[in-house]
Amino acid sequence: MIKWGNFLNRKYKVVVVMPAYNAEKTLKKTIDAIPENSVDEIILVDDCSKDNTVKLAMELGLKVIKHNRNMGYGGNQKTCYNTALSLGADIVVMLHPDYQYDPRLVPLMADLIRNDICDIVLANRIRTRAEAIAGGMPSYKYIFNRMLTIIENVFLGLNLGEYHTGYRAFSRKSLEMIRFEDNSDDFVFDQEIIIQSAILKLRMGDIPVPAKYFKDASSINFLRSVKYGVETLISVLKYLLHKLHIIHFKSFVGRN
Repeated sequence: MIKWGNFLNRKYKVVVVMPAYNAEKTLKKTIDAIPENSVDEIILVDDCSKDNTVKLAMELGLKVIKHNRNMGYGGNQKTCYNTALSLGADIVVMLHPDYQYDPRLVPLMADLIRNDICDIVLANRIRTRAEAIAGGMPSYKYIFNRMLTIIENVFLGLNLGEYHTGYRAFSRKSLEMIRFEDNSDDFVFDQEIIIQSAILKLRMGDIPVPAKYFKDASSINFLRSVKYGVETLISVLKYLLHKLHIIHFKSFVGRN
């Protein structure tokens, strides 16, 4: 039995979006772990995978969008969110199809938005240092994660447990306010959208999720991690310049 459909008794339409690249080996496992009857639709956006991700996604009954060229992780998210909004989503949950994040949290994250507690919910992999390392997170990634999260909390005035998770839920209102199309097509998109949310005073919260690193889970290498870290710091600097009215960035201004 499929786990999604248009449920008449649900006030909010919940859509899961999956930015995918070579996810054939883990896709079904991820889908199977989503709690039954917890979402209305699942969208997979394929970024020119070289395996059978698209074929499998169609067999599983997902709505599939295939890019004609590789658009990058940020570019993939742009397609994900725009598609979800066009389909009338009230709550959008981004879940990577690599089974690194526990899909059982989907309804919990959606409920925090449905009950008007948060506009955006992040899944925090750093409940404890021991748990994160035991889950396979490389030591250098843990160190980068902690350093960048502390810096961002200090300058953005937030108190989030982790900024660098790829498991997130958004209200329709938040995605309609944020100019996410102006963001990078690379991994730093994740930080830019949080900074935009902070400037727009959207309510952000987090929920713990176990960290899982394994062979088939997607992960960027050390050099890409360094590049991502530098770009994150540049994004924070741009935030400060904008807040101090030194340089105006259009992407930091809401649509409404």
